[in-house]
Amino acid sequence: MSTFTPAPSAPTTPDRYPSRVSPRARITPRLDPVVYGSADQGPLSAHQLHFYEDNGYLSFDELLSDDDITRCLNELARLRADESIKEGDTAVIEPESRELRSLFAVHRSSEVLRGLCNHPKLVAIARQLLGSEVYIHQSRINYKGGFRGKEFYWHSDFETWHIEDGLPAMRTVSCSISLTPNTPCNGPLMIIPGSHQRYVSCVGETPDNHYKASLKRQEVGVPDDDSLTQLVNDFGIAAPTGLAGAVTFFDCNVMHGSNSNITPLPRSNVFVVFNSVENTPVAPFCGLPPRPDFIAERTDFRPAGGH
Repeated sequence: MSTFTPAPSAPTTPDRYPSRVSPRARITPRLDPVVYGSADQGPLSAHQLHFYEDNGYLSFDELLSDDDITRCLNELARLRADESIKEGDTAVIEPESRELRSLFAVHRSSEVLRGLCNHPKLVAIARQLLGSEVYIHQSRINYKGGFRGKEFYWHSDFETWHIEDGLPAMRTVSCSISLTPNTPCNGPLMIIPGSHQRYVSCVGETPDNHYKASLKRQEVGVPDDDSLTQLVNDFGIAAPTGLAGAVTFFDCNVMHGSNSNITPLPRSNVFVVFNSVENTPVAPFCGLPPRPDFIAERTDFRPAGGH
């Protein structure tokens, strides 16, 4: 006897940020706050909070200790040398090679990186920015090796997390932790400061199991050339750089990307995404099944970091 599997129901939460439903891209104002906490609720000063609110990011030159960096670098080398890891669902391989591009859910699979993702300094900043307890929505290593490390095209994380994962509001912050120097030449993170105040709806219907292709080369859910040109003309481009141990927090809706790395200098970063416990996902707004938990947490909302 055949069985019938009903299609995912449409989310009951109103879609305030529609995307991938119109033949033309649109730029609309952000509808959510940027900073939810205040200067008396954490380590960031009022000046730092204002900078984050205006620019959508905040960088620190030396937030981690040398011991933290050494432990994490040793762990990254171990993971990269393990050929069995490349065969798992959480691994993303470079499209034209067998090199490891990204490894997801590292806070689950590695005790060392679990400690990094729950580092008290990082969690305290995320709590202050989001004005609540936070949980880890996503974690990953991004390897961008020398000579052939591929680019990450311009995108707003929130557009994907909203459409494909069902995050209702812009109450999420990413944290990029540099474990190797990020120089102006080896493909550093690039940000369009101020772009987080606008939402770019994208063109193109979301395919089934889109994540399998998009993690290697994203073509749906990326902004059009005209929208990017307008944002850069209005705001310019910033590229936070720094030595190993530097950390950049950036808003979930800020437009960002990175160039390829054709230098001999590898770039390895750990990303951890903190989401407010008051912003847990609903059904994806594209009407498709949600992406796997290793990309977007849907069940474990335990607060990060402890007290």
